[in-house]
Amino acid sequence: MTAAPPWLEILDDTIRACATLRRGDLVDRLLDRRALLLEPGRRLVVTGYPGQGKSQLVNALIGTDVCAVGDDLTTVVPTVLRHADRPTAALITGDTTEAPAVESVATHANKLALVRGDVVRAEVGLPRSLLGAGLVLVDSPGFGAPGCPRTARAMAALAEADAVLLVTDATSELSSLELELLTQVGKLCPTVLVALTKIDLVPGWRRVAEADRHRLAQAGVAAPLVPVSSTLRAAAVRAEDRALNQESGFVELIGCLRRDVLTDPVLVAAKAAAATSGLAVDQLIAPLREEFDAGPRAADTRAVAEWHAAGRRVERLQRESARWQTTLSDEVADLMADLDHDLRERTRRILREVDDYFEAADPAKVWPEFSDWMHDNLTAVAETNSQWLLDRFEWIAGRVARQVVPDARQLPAEVLRGLATEHVVGLRKPAIEPFSPVQKAFVGLRGSYSGLLMSGLATTLAGLPLINPISLGAGAAFGARSVFEERGARLKRRQAMAKTTAQRHVDDFFLSYGKESKDATRLIHRALRDRFAEVAQELRDAAAESARLIKRDLDAEAARRTTRAAEVRRELERLLALRARIEAVRGRGA
Repeated sequence: MTAAPPWLEILDDTIRACATLRRGDLVDRLLDRRALLLEPGRRLVVTGYPGQGKSQLVNALIGTDVCAVGDDLTTVVPTVLRHADRPTAALITGDTTEAPAVESVATHANKLALVRGDVVRAEVGLPRSLLGAGLVLVDSPGFGAPGCPRTARAMAALAEADAVLLVTDATSELSSLELELLTQVGKLCPTVLVALTKIDLVPGWRRVAEADRHRLAQAGVAAPLVPVSSTLRAAAVRAEDRALNQESGFVELIGCLRRDVLTDPVLVAAKAAAATSGLAVDQLIAPLREEFDAGPRAADTRAVAEWHAAGRRVERLQRESARWQTTLSDEVADLMADLDHDLRERTRRILREVDDYFEAADPAKVWPEFSDWMHDNLTAVAETNSQWLLDRFEWIAGRVARQVVPDARQLPAEVLRGLATEHVVGLRKPAIEPFSPVQKAFVGLRGSYSGLLMSGLATTLAGLPLINPISLGAGAAFGARSVFEERGARLKRRQAMAKTTAQRHVDDFFLSYGKESKDATRLIHRALRDRFAEVAQELRDAAAESARLIKRDLDAEAARRTTRAAEVRRELERLLALRARIEAVRGRGA
């Protein structure tokens, strides 16, 4: 039984960590990478930008024109070259496999990929010693614009590489894009080489090679640079010329490949597996470290602020409870004083009108009319006073509601229903003594007797008898005047009695209705106070319940966050330990 390679345990641990953290995308990528690393042979991906001579270099390495070469041909899909006892070729598409000629398979695959999107790669098997030593060559598409299909295929090929050979020509120094590509490739695949092509076309290629090595050192890319000429290599192979082959630079390039890739394929696989695992572990560590280092989240901060706001609302409602009750009491006290003053003023106005009225009117003649007038006026006073009571209470309730209670409920105005008329009773008619004819005759006789006697005595001095025409006339005049004066005196007494009766009636109304109005005011005051107290208590209870629920959620979230922090800490420790093992593998490789 073959022992498992040492890097396999690290890769499997990384896959399990990705599965634990629910990173299915990384699991799938690592499983594919694992399967490729377990395949025999080490995969060397030849990459670079278009026009640098990649495909020509691959052909020169194996000594056969397999990869498509030409100004009008561009590598669109990868071409994979493996060792085989006899030449074979296959075109891999999404659901089929074709077997064209070896010489035309790459050309056919590239042309077909321009019109079809399901072409995956071309595979070629050749009996070559370099391939037989365990090297798998991959001619990958050149990099194009970001996001184009060719660039995506080139990146996919690099993701499967055990080693990378970047191809750049000697017509110019390494560009910043190529240096950036080498930096990124080094993170994905540590075994990197650089081939400087077309040295046969550039006389100053040595200066370019030296400048490229300097730029690689400055960029921190530990990759050997080998100048080569694919044209000289092809000519040397055809002519079997060892000197020309040595001059082409391919002897040095093949030596680098054997030394760096084929001498210790297990180490190459371990370095590739460590790089792949390291990238995956870094992707797992980053969000965990961010979560672990982060303070309270904005949502938690908002919840704490809401909790404090709810607590302050409870305190404010408790403070304002005394304030609105004081406001209500003060307003009701002012209302009672205003109502009493208004009632007194209106009844006094009625009494002044009564006094003015009975200065001339005879109660004996106008009492029924006066009684109706008094009833109507007192009824109007009661209705006006009671309506003002209701209106003021509505205003008071609105003011208190705006201060404290956002939901002013319906006022208990029904307690005043019927108050305006139930204490306005009929006016009692005073006891008016009638001035009868007998009384008039008696008063007249009494007055005439006095007049007759006084006049008769006065005329006797003149020699006239006691009863004479003058004394009789005087007696008649005195009698008439006595009757007239008695009538006037009796009218004044009736008017005074009527005023007194009206005064008593108005006083009785004032006392009775005033008492009932005050009682109604107190009832409404209590009803409003109880209603507002109930609503305010409901608001305080709601605010307290809200604060309690928020605090409960905060406690639950704090407990969950503590548990989560412990889980994150444990996961970070496990991943950092795995990261240390990966770095140890990389260190052995270095």
